[in-house]
Amino acid sequence: MHDSAFETRLERLDWADIGSQLDAEGYAVLPGLLDTELAHSLARQIDTPQARRVSLESSGLGRGDLYHFDAAMPAPLEQWRAALYRRLAGLANRWNELMGANPRYPAELAEFLARNRSAGQTRALSHLNRLGVEDYVALHQRNDGEQVFPMQVVALLAEPGDGFLGGEFVMTEQRPRMQSRPLVAPLKFGDAAIIATAERPFQGSKGYYRVNLKHAVSRVREGERVGLELFFHDAP
Repeated sequence: MHDSAFETRLERLDWADIGSQLDAEGYAVLPGLLDTELAHSLARQIDTPQARRVSLESSGLGRGDLYHFDAAMPAPLEQWRAALYRRLAGLANRWNELMGANPRYPAELAEFLARNRSAGQTRALSHLNRLGVEDYVALHQRNDGEQVFPMQVVALLAEPGDGFLGGEFVMTEQRPRMQSRPLVAPLKFGDAAIIATAERPFQGSKGYYRVNLKHAVSRVREGERVGLELFFHDAP
């Protein structure tokens, strides 16, 4: 899907409804954001020389492999990231206002990434991931550094039920003085979801307070699961 087609697809989405879903649940599914050809072509990027493999076991984050693109992400992922950021920056600013957090995000991704570099955050976080039988991703969040964007995007690049079984995308939400609340985002092939990176505002009886979120992928029982995680900030 070329850039203008992706922009058109984003423009057709109901962003007011997406914002309401994010406020209510901490995530919003974007059904079929990536078409079949595009999802398959992204999944194939794992086997290119540009993809640097990192074992989840080496970082204690589960079992399976992540594939980072240090030099540059596969085209046109960089353009899509900028287009998605443009639509989320206003919502991210509203979240920070409600949580009493200081950072305000500029309208364009390039300016925000310049702030990342000034803060010593230059390590790319965005990656593809491949999980085989018995592989999983443990609960985690990636919010290191002073420049953290409060939302990220995940997508599924394999067919549940046909290409793999298990491998559900799972989140937990921890509210103060309450048990963790489990959430499952029902992703189908080509679906994307906007999720909270680590914290989001929650409206209680006495106003807004912060709730803490982590995400994971449950154990793959059969086949091979391929996914994408797209971040708007870099790591220190």
